[in-house]
Order: sequence, then structure tokens, then C-alpha cells
Amino acid sequence: MRTNFVLIDYENVHLEALTGLDAEHFKILLFVGANQTKLPFELAAAVQKLGNRAEYVKISGNGSNALDFHIAFYVGQLAAQDPKAYYHIISKDKGFDPLIQHLRSRKISIARSSSIADIPLLKASNAKTATEKLDVIVANLKQRKTGKPRTIKTLSSTINSLFQKQLADEELASLLAEMQGKGWIIFNENKVSYALA
Repeated sequence: MRTNFVLIDYENVHLEALTGLDAEHFKILLFVGANQTKLPFELAAAVQKLGNRAEYVKISGNGSNALDFHIAFYVGQLAAQDPKAYYHIISKDKGFDPLIQHLRSRKISIARSSSIADIPLLKASNAKTATEKLDVIVANLKQRKTGKPRTIKTLSSTINSLFQKQLADEELASLLAEMQGKGWIIFNENKVSYALA
């Protein structure tokens, strides 16, 4: 599985733990403001447990958006080193969204989530019911804008990858049939078109 870098804006999103990120494919950078002097014990212990897969980045200096600029710098630096990785910015700050759109136009896989639980990969792995899985699929397809899969085979592969290739053929076929039944996807021979509201 490709590396997933999680860049956390701790000035903006206060966490108590790193639930769900204790897997080899996650690397965490926890950005801490210049004036932030305390972290909860549980969070510090979770970062320590991850060893070299997690690090603190204490920014220097204060100023409007100082921490955000640090995150933007690190995303750029990491994306140059590993363009195939997936980047997750954890922040409620919508100011990251233009940067994210630009990076996506450059074929960098990146998303902003307001909490760790909202990371698409974690949402997919936590989805148990068909409805939850459909929510994950539709959110992923909407995020792709013009880069949606154009054939049934590619769409099937994309959906299966979302769920770490753990879907049985019958379950995948059922999800596709439900999406088609709801009018979200339209099949024309082996081509797919979309009507996602």
C-alpha cells in the first residue's frame, strides 16, 4: 500500500489520540505552534509509539497563518520526494483548499479533513454497511471531479482499491447495482457516466 502522510494542524485541531493511524502505511507530522507548550499525555504516547513514522514539527515564530505556511512547505517538499504518496491535511482551515486543488491538478493525491476519523482511507476501512460503503464511494468519486473512472472495469478496480481489495465479487457487484439503481451511475456497454448530486 502506498504511503499516506498525515499533516496535522494542532493549532486548529486538538487531538487526544491518533486513532486508526497505527499502520505501516501512515506517516504522521504533528505541527505545533510556537506558543503551544503542552500536549495531552495520550497524544504524546501515541506519537512515541509510532517511532520513526511520526514526528513533531514545532514552528518558529508567530504570525497569521505561520503554521499553515509550514504545512504547505512540507507538503511540497514531501510531494517532490514521493509523488505517488497520498497526503492528508488535518485542519478545519479552508484556506488549504486552493492549494489542494492546485496539487490535484498536478496529479498529487491530497485531501483536507477536519478530523482523523474523516480521512477517506479510514472511513473506508470503518465502513461496515452497504450504505456506509456507498457514502465512501460517492465521496471519493465527487472528489475526483473530471478524473472519474470511465469504464466498468476501472470503476470496479477503483472501488475495490478504496476498500483495500477486501470486497468479495458479489459485494462489489451489489454496490455497483445499487449505485445504478439510484441513478448515480449509468452503464452504456462497458462505459460509465455519472449523475452524482
